[in-house]
Amino acid sequence: MIGRLQALLRWVFMHVEALFNRAFGDQLNPFYHLGSIAFFLFWIIAGSGLYLYAFFDTSVVGAYSSVEALADRQWFAGGVLRSIHRYASDAMVVVMMIHLVRHFAFNRMRGFRSFSWLTGVALIWLVYTAGVNGFMLPWDKLAQFVIDGSFEWLGQLPGFDALVRNVLYPSSINDRFFSLLVFIHIGVPLLSLLLMWVHVQRVPKASMQPPRTIAISVALMLLALALLQPIASQGGAADLAKAVTSLELDWFYLGGLALLYRWSPEKVWVLTGALTALLVVIPWLPLRRRGAQRSFQLAIHPGPGQAVARAGETILEAGLRAGVALRYECRNGGCGVCECTVLNGSVDHGPYQPGVLTQEMRDAGKALMCCATPLSDLEIEVEELAADGKSSVRAYAGQVASLEKLSADVMRLRISLPGGRRIDFTAGQYINIVLEDGKRRAFSFANTPRDNELIELHVRLIPGGRFTTHVFTAMKVGDTLRFEGPFGRFTLREGAKPILFVAGATGFAPIKSIVEDAFRRGVDRPMHLYWGVRERKDLYMTELVERWAKEHPNFTVTPVLSEDSSADWPGRRGLVHEAMLEDYPDLSGHEVYVCGSVLMVDTAVPAFIARGLGEDACISDAFLPSHGS
Repeated sequence: MIGRLQALLRWVFMHVEALFNRAFGDQLNPFYHLGSIAFFLFWIIAGSGLYLYAFFDTSVVGAYSSVEALADRQWFAGGVLRSIHRYASDAMVVVMMIHLVRHFAFNRMRGFRSFSWLTGVALIWLVYTAGVNGFMLPWDKLAQFVIDGSFEWLGQLPGFDALVRNVLYPSSINDRFFSLLVFIHIGVPLLSLLLMWVHVQRVPKASMQPPRTIAISVALMLLALALLQPIASQGGAADLAKAVTSLELDWFYLGGLALLYRWSPEKVWVLTGALTALLVVIPWLPLRRRGAQRSFQLAIHPGPGQAVARAGETILEAGLRAGVALRYECRNGGCGVCECTVLNGSVDHGPYQPGVLTQEMRDAGKALMCCATPLSDLEIEVEELAADGKSSVRAYAGQVASLEKLSADVMRLRISLPGGRRIDFTAGQYINIVLEDGKRRAFSFANTPRDNELIELHVRLIPGGRFTTHVFTAMKVGDTLRFEGPFGRFTLREGAKPILFVAGATGFAPIKSIVEDAFRRGVDRPMHLYWGVRERKDLYMTELVERWAKEHPNFTVTPVLSEDSSADWPGRRGLVHEAMLEDYPDLSGHEVYVCGSVLMVDTAVPAFIARGLGEDACISDAFLPSHGS
C-alpha cells in the first residue's frame, strides 16, 4: 500500500516538476529548493515579527489597541508588514508540507536519512506551535477563539486541566499570562531555528539560501498578497464573557481547532497522536526498497577521490560527504549538471527527468550522481573541479591549423588557439568537441603536454558519423572549433612495474601521447605496445612507432590484425588482447593500459584480471563512436 502511494506521488511530482522546468528552467524550479525556501520564509517571519514586537503592548488592556494603533499610525507596519508576517507563516507551512511529502514520495526517509526525517517531523510541530500561538497575541475575537479551543484541547491531557480554568474566565487573564504568550512566541521560533540547523547537518552541502531570483519572487508574491488582501483584526477586542460566533479561519494553521466543533477533544488527540506516530515510524515500516541495501566503495576520477556510499545514499551525497569536489545544481535529476560516467560497477539510476538523461546516454554509461544509487562498488569519471569548487574545465574556441590523412579513414587534425595560447593537460587526457547543437564528441590528445603549441587529434571516419564525416568532407583550415577540456584519468601512474599498452585502432592516440611524454621524462620502465587493427591498411604512423623501438631499448611494439587474410603479413593475427596474453600469461607483476572500443575494453579487462592483473593496475579508456546526430 505504501509503495503504491509513493509511486503515485512520485509520478505526480515528476510530471509537475517537468512542467515547472519548462516554465522556469531547472535552476529556478521551486521544487528543487523547498528546504532553502523554508529557511528564507523563516527569516522574513523573524524580521517582520521583530519589528511588530517593538510596537506591541504585552498587556491584556494594551495588546489589542497596540495592534490597531499600528494600522492607524503606520499603514505599512500595521497593514502590509503584519500581512507579510502572516502570509509568510502560511507559506512556510505549505512549503514544509510539500517538502515532507516529496521526501516520502522519493523514499528519502530511511536509513541515515531517518535523522533528518524525524527532526523534520519535530519541526512541523514547533512551527505549528509558534503559529497557533501567534494568533493569540492580537487579542481580538480570533485570538479569543484560538485560546479557548487550544486550552480546552490541552486541558484533556492529565495535569493540564488547570490551564482551562486559568484562561477561560475573564478574571484569570492577566498581564503575566500575556507575557507568557509572548515568551512562547519568541522562544519556540528560536528553538525551531536551532532544530532547522540540526536538521540539515546530515545533508552534505545543504543550501540554506534559495537562488536570488526565487527569493525575490517569493518576497514580491508576499508583498502582492499583503497589498491585495491585507490582514486585519477580527470582530473587535476579545471578550471572554461573550462567545465567538462568526470568524474567518486561517485553515493552514487552525483547521484542527475547527474539528473541536465536530469531534470531542479526545478524538482530536487520538487523530493527532496517530498521525504523529505514523510519521515517526514510517522510516521503519516494511517496504520493498529500491537500490542498495549495504555500503559500497566509490573510486572517483580524476582526483583520485574515494568515498563510501551508505545504503540508499546517492553518489553525489556520498562524494560530498567525503569532501570530494563535485559539480551539481538542482540535486533532483532535473538539470544534468552532475552527469558522470560509470566506468565499472552498476547503479540504480533512480527518478530523473528523461530529457536530461536519455537512453542513449545510459547505454554509454552515463548517470546522474544526484539520483543514482550504487548497487556495487563503483568507479566513475566526473568533471574535475578546482579546490574552490569551481570547474577546472575550460571552454576554448580554436582554429583548424592543419588536416592530414594518416590513412584512408584516419585524419590528423591539428588545432591552434588564438594569441598563441596553450592548454595544460596530462598525457592521456581528452577534450570534447562541442557541436552547434551543444552535443559533444570526445577525442584524445595525441601530442605531449610539452608540445602543446598545437592540439593534435586522430579522427577516425565513422560511417554515418556527423562530426567525423564533416572532418573528412567539409572541414577546412581556418574553421573555428569550440571545445572543452581537459578530461580523463587515463594517465600514466607512478611506479616501477613493466607497462603493457593495448590499443585498438585510434586508441593509439592517447598512448602515443603517454609514450612520447614518458620518453621525454626519462621513464625507463619496460613498455610493450600491442596495437590491434582490422587490416594492415588501418595501421598508421608505423614509421614513428618503429623509430621508438629502435631509439628506446625499453620499448617494444607488436601490431595485431584481426581480419586481414593477406598472405604477406608476417606479424600476429587475431584479437589484440589474446595476442598479449599469449606472450604474458601471468600479469600479476605488470601494469596494463587499455584504450579502444567499449567492446574491446569490456572483453579484455576481465581476461586480464583473470590472469592475475590487479584491478588497481588496470587503467582503461573506452570510447563509443557516435552515429547519426
